[in-house]
Amino acid sequence: MTYQPFLRLFQKRITWLAIIGIIILVVGICFCLPSEPETEPNPEELRVMASQRIDSTAVQTWAEDTTVVMMMHDADSVGVRDLLGRLSAEAWILVEDSTGMLISARNANKRMYPASLTKMMTCMLALERGQMNDSIEITEDVFLVKDSRVRLGDGYLLGDMILEMMMQSDNDAANAIAKHIAGEIPVFCQLMTSKAVYLGMDSTHFANPNGMPNDSTYSSARDLLVLSRYCMRDSAFAKIAGTASTDIPLTDGRHLSSQNTNLLLGSYEGCIGVKTGFTRKAGYCLSSAATRNGVTLFLVLLNSRSQSSRFTESAALLDYGFRIMAQEATKKTSD
Repeated sequence: MTYQPFLRLFQKRITWLAIIGIIILVVGICFCLPSEPETEPNPEELRVMASQRIDSTAVQTWAEDTTVVMMMHDADSVGVRDLLGRLSAEAWILVEDSTGMLISARNANKRMYPASLTKMMTCMLALERGQMNDSIEITEDVFLVKDSRVRLGDGYLLGDMILEMMMQSDNDAANAIAKHIAGEIPVFCQLMTSKAVYLGMDSTHFANPNGMPNDSTYSSARDLLVLSRYCMRDSAFAKIAGTASTDIPLTDGRHLSSQNTNLLLGSYEGCIGVKTGFTRKAGYCLSSAATRNGVTLFLVLLNSRSQSSRFTESAALLDYGFRIMAQEATKKTSD
């Protein structure tokens, strides 16, 4: 009688048992190895997330012709009907900053011309990439719009030219800053668009640093709100955007008195920024922010009918927002 078949069967079983044992051992080791700790978001990641956060769960939505409106109250509310009746702006978005709670919006995702709200991006990139004590001269290759206060041959420090651009909405100052930072204006515009992609501004593209009419420069109220919130989380930017008036020095010793084109600064309680804009195609635009009793609201309003209406309409929406937030605080207290 031969035992070879039994031996072969026994050997096969031993082999399979060994393989199974090795697999179990490897799996056990993997489970026993310490897992890599979850990394906490760094400050920049937190800044981006906070800028993008928009919570629309509390608003009611309805259509007016081709327009989509979102408000904390329904369309039949007397206060809402009165407010909407006073607004000429084609698009806006209003949020509470700490939670991202959406309070009101109209056409917030519609692609529109951003006008000089573009300069918020130009300012932010200049602050991130430039040396504020660098000298800049207005040369022929940046003296293109010629509707601003800077003149051919003028010299500024970069930090002072940024103030000129933001406070006076100076178009050729924006050109000069773009060339200084990137070497060529088109290269700077690529940086602007890349930053927009980084911030999740999906409806935005920049073809110039100042917002002059160009079919390849476009954005939306929602995207410009993200940009505004991101920029205002930079202390240097917030200081510039919140400056109502100052003297801006030139390198030749002259000083130019400057009043911010954002008339809500100093006239609207709690206003802390941020930027005006206007072209014929874009209409009158305003990004604004205000803080009262620890509550900060951000508003972007596009294509209002006049220079004065962009301020009165923004003030009316901000007032509505602060009333809503006061009501929300009262509800939480009574619950």
